[in-house]
Amino acid sequence: MDLDSITVALRSFWTVWLALLFTGIVVYAMWPGNRGKFEDASRIPLKDDGQEF
Repeated sequence: MDLDSITVALRSFWTVWLALLFTGIVVYAMWPGNRGKFEDASRIPLKDDGQEF
């Protein structure tokens, strides 16, 4: 194997790896069981905790 063929193989590997990672993140975010966690987290900026700045 020369350097060019290794480079092509690694580029293909990273493309597949990042596509799988992206798909996994999207599936995790859209999973019905996680809906409550994300809804609670989305309300954090609007929550009044009584602190004055």
